[in-house]
Amino acid sequence: MAQDRAREEGDQESDDQRWQDAFRRIISGGWAVSLGAILLAVIAGSLMIIVTDEAVQEASAYFFTRPADTFAAVGEAVGGAYSALFQGAVYNFRADTFAAGIRPLTQTLNNATPLIAAGLGVAIAFRAGLLNIGGQGQMLMSAAAAGWVGFGVTGLPFPIHLILALVAGILAGALWAGIAGLLKARTGAHEVIVTIMLNYVALYLLSYFLATPGLMQAPGSANPKTPPTPESAQLPPLLGERYTLHWGFILALVAVAVVWWILNRSAVGFSYRAVGENPRAARVAGIDVSRSTVSVMLVAGALVGLAGVTQVLGTVTTGFGADIDAGIGFDAITVALLGNSNPIGVLGAGILFGAFKAGGSAMQAAEGIPIEIVLVVQSLIVLFIAAPPLVRAVFRLPQPGGKPRKKRSQAARKEAAA
Repeated sequence: MAQDRAREEGDQESDDQRWQDAFRRIISGGWAVSLGAILLAVIAGSLMIIVTDEAVQEASAYFFTRPADTFAAVGEAVGGAYSALFQGAVYNFRADTFAAGIRPLTQTLNNATPLIAAGLGVAIAFRAGLLNIGGQGQMLMSAAAAGWVGFGVTGLPFPIHLILALVAGILAGALWAGIAGLLKARTGAHEVIVTIMLNYVALYLLSYFLATPGLMQAPGSANPKTPPTPESAQLPPLLGERYTLHWGFILALVAVAVVWWILNRSAVGFSYRAVGENPRAARVAGIDVSRSTVSVMLVAGALVGLAGVTQVLGTVTTGFGADIDAGIGFDAITVALLGNSNPIGVLGAGILFGAFKAGGSAMQAAEGIPIEIVLVVQSLIVLFIAAPPLVRAVFRLPQPGGKPRKKRSQAARKEAAA
């Protein structure tokens, strides 16, 4: 019996090690793999645009008679789509002034703000070998705390009220993620299951708050929505009232710098990376794995909480409902994967997905292309990021740890052919 039990435990540890190895390969694909995944996803999106375009369908009916018409229709469909995407996300060439032309860029950065913060929260957990799937719940709890302080506390001046709301929201996100970290450290409960369940708890808890008069529901309203956030608790505009971009973007940039310092220049970050690489070796080296697990989830939850705070105090200040997370908690997983769990990479990936969100609507309005194609492109990026060997095979990238192939001389090739 003892031998059977030991064999079962060994098999379980072997399975866990295989999953950890697979997860480590996914998040360490390298910049070339990330760029390859984006390129493959864009190519797939282009093919869907070609297939669904009516002009291409009409021209393809007489392809063998006049093939140039089909190629022209394909170029116009794909070029028009991505041109509209660029003008809706970066710069509108049709605008009368430069100030109006850069409005799409400010919208992209505004969309990227919560994605960057939440992506950092997922990425730092990844580096410690943990899967933080609870971004939705952490955002909802942070939004609830920041929102309640925003409209529930009165009589405070602008900077103090804003700082108090920011701190409340960030702490709420940290504590909500800390529950999963504590259960993981003390009982061995898998963080994926715990964080997913906490998402549902947070969603229904916030729904109850919003539907109950006297808690978070706006006075005199039957809708499950909070009162507006007062100006004393709002993040001020970064470039003036004409743009939606607010100071939350600066906070996200500060978070990028802080996370980079933690991971690369601090002893705490070293312990996170050591636990993520090999928990057993880290334990033997004297690192408290349980403490690292709890602390990294607290930090991750605080970063995701920053995303929820920027939503409530900067983007949606007229009152919010249970959909305040807007899917950002799950999009953050994609951002972290695409960014290689590196703070600078997360910054770039967040801006890219912010551009997809800003430009997708413009692409649909200008070219009549379904916005779902942009969502498919995002999903394909995740698919290719999760399959680094496929991307390496397509672009003939070297395998990690593989030895470079030596070029044979012409004489050796002739000898081999003979």
